[in-house]
Amino acid sequence: MSQSGLSYLPRQNPCAQCGKPIAMPEWVESSEGRTTYLWHCWACDYRFEAIAFEPEVDRQPIAA
Repeated sequence: MSQSGLSYLPRQNPCAQCGKPIAMPEWVESSEGRTTYLWHCWACDYRFEAIAFEPEVDRQPIAA
């Protein structure tokens, strides 16, 4: 099950350019099987994207 809310956001991700920690992503977009994060480092003004892929879950129908 996909989780939402601010408590599940990645925090203190290091900048891909200068390495300084970034408090939280500027933008988060979720779709089936993946979540995309847009990061912006205010120290060096670098922007980058990270994608988290979730494993596929084989859902079986529940018999009545």
